Amino acid sequence: MTLNAFLTSFFFLQMVAEKESTTAIESKSLFDIIMGSSTSGLVVMTVLFILSIVAVYIIVERYSTLSRAGQVDQNFMNSIRASVENGNLQAAKALCQSVDAPMARMVEKGLDRIGKPLDDINKSIENVGNLELLKMEKNLSTLASISGIAPMIGLLGTVIGLIISFQDMANEKGTITAQTLSTGIYHALTATASGLFVSIIAMAGYNLLVNKLDEVIFKMENTAMQFMDLLQEPSR
Repeated sequence: MTLNAFLTSFFFLQMVAEKESTTAIESKSLFDIIMGSSTSGLVVMTVLFILSIVAVYIIVERYSTLSRAGQVDQNFMNSIRASVENGNLQAAKALCQSVDAPMARMVEKGLDRIGKPLDDINKSIENVGNLELLKMEKNLSTLASISGIAPMIGLLGTVIGLIISFQDMANEKGTITAQTLSTGIYHALTATASGLFVSIIAMAGYNLLVNKLDEVIFKMENTAMQFMDLLQEPSR
């Protein structure tokens, strides 16, 4: 009975020790894992952190800009139509200048060209529209690049981490333990996970901004068509 009690107590203490060891490993935060990485791993994680900040900034700034660009009163063109029909072009231009939107700037350019051939007016409006489109597309290519580069940087960090880990194991000279192997691997894989996380944010933001940009482009084209129809009405 004494031997059985001793063995039972021994196995119980061993299970408790293993449980405490597992709990200690699981309780490590992501910050602890990152800070426990090698110098090259910290460099990679720093680069990914900077890319994430840039991506979030572009998403917030571009979304705010595109939202403002698409906020045009539905009565805008009705007011322009009334002013043009009354021959009050100055009032129409003043209305365009009071609205901070690409559609208003396109109409203002068209008003400046009234009296010239319709093709010239249409080309002037298209030129302004193209310039406004370039302004609205600012930094979208950067965001797309971040979504593609971030996983590659994360993978590079993982490969470097695995190389360092295997080098450390080679220096152990046969005293490799499962804990040593697993620690090196999860430190290395943290870079890949971080790269994928940054890429997902950038890609989701890019798609959101592209959809928002398409909405603004549709409003710009619709406004241009309405203005050209307005200029052709007297000749009908």
